[in-house]
Amino acid sequence: MSTQGCRADHPQRHAREVRLGLLMRVIIRWLHRSTRRLVLVLLKATRWVRPARSAPDPQGPAPIRILLVNAYAMGGTIRTVLNLAGHLARDHDVEIVSLIRRRKRPFFPIPDGVTVTVLDDRTEPPGRLRALLARIPSVLTPVEDGSFRSLSLWTDLRLARGIWDVRAGVLITTRPSLNLLAAELAPSGVVTIGQDHMNLGSYRAEIRRAIRRRYGRLTVLSVLTRAALADYEEVLAGAAVRVVRIPNALPDVGGGMSAGDGKVIIAAGRLSRQKGFDLLIKAFEEVALAHPGWILRIFGSGQSRDELAAMIAARGLDGRVILKARTPTFGQELAGASVYVLSSRFEGMPMVIIEAMSKGLAVVAFDCPQGPAELITHREDGLLVPAEDVAALTAALTEVIEDEALRLRLGERARRSAQAYDLAVVGAQWDALLAELRP
Repeated sequence: MSTQGCRADHPQRHAREVRLGLLMRVIIRWLHRSTRRLVLVLLKATRWVRPARSAPDPQGPAPIRILLVNAYAMGGTIRTVLNLAGHLARDHDVEIVSLIRRRKRPFFPIPDGVTVTVLDDRTEPPGRLRALLARIPSVLTPVEDGSFRSLSLWTDLRLARGIWDVRAGVLITTRPSLNLLAAELAPSGVVTIGQDHMNLGSYRAEIRRAIRRRYGRLTVLSVLTRAALADYEEVLAGAAVRVVRIPNALPDVGGGMSAGDGKVIIAAGRLSRQKGFDLLIKAFEEVALAHPGWILRIFGSGQSRDELAAMIAARGLDGRVILKARTPTFGQELAGASVYVLSSRFEGMPMVIIEAMSKGLAVVAFDCPQGPAELITHREDGLLVPAEDVAALTAALTEVIEDEALRLRLGERARRSAQAYDLAVVGAQWDALLAELRP
């Protein structure tokens, strides 16, 4: 065959390979969904594990079990769940069930009165059965859920037992995959509360379809924002589940208050596309040229670190944009800055905004779906700019840098606005909800 023939055939061969790859992914996902449905049917039909615990005192406070993928890791959901658990532990027996564990010490301290049970402790050498089952992908977790790659068939077996082991009281789940399992597997008589820490539109189509079909079996679905409340009330209209809005409470991040005079802009979050740090670096490039004394610090870890580092170097911003590791003393870092910036493409309820506001920082944020617009009143306690508008973000950052009076006024009003998210205020909403659900 001639060279020209090979060249002509190459695009066709590539197209066939792409179609074959897509077909294989469709088949794999279909097999996974089919297997998951079969396993759920078998679990519900056989109730393969009998609950081992004695029934709680019907007159006492309801025991509460909270499911997290990894209670030992660093993340906004983990921090806010631990914060809530500490509040609930004042009046309830609270247990956090961590599906996995990869480190000996938790990134965030476990609150007093809260116990933690680990289902798959990866800091310990596995036995033969665990080692075998850990090589097999999870069946109970949808492929589309972000936690799928972290879990395995071993985790499935331990998780199913953990759910069946709940005899009574309250089971709180913290992401779609866990919410769906609670809806499908939790024994009758258990109050199930699913939490959504993101928003409906951020999930893939298959997850949204499962939510429409299964969330109605939950007792309560708790969401963070008014926009999320409206979305879920529409999707779950007619279902028995009760949809409520309770925002996350402000955790104690330590550190003092910002004086508003440090020439530091700060941002934080997982180094991923969602957080939009690539957009932030582009926006800051012009700011750096006009204001050579100011620096940008980005705290976090994730798969985009090398890409962001290369971007910083290519734009000549070394020393002006600094990638910092995640830190347990983030409150001190906030106190040393004057401006917080949120550049996310989408969010749920970004707690880091409230943390920054509580320190008296001027906050500049993309008005992305959903959350920032419910936390910030534009030009009152922060600045909102159109989502993913890099030029507008540059302009807003320039404004708060050049107008010190504006920066200080926004910071002071932000500090007062953040008081609405104090643990005492939000915790009281959870106390009221649990009191209403008590049989």
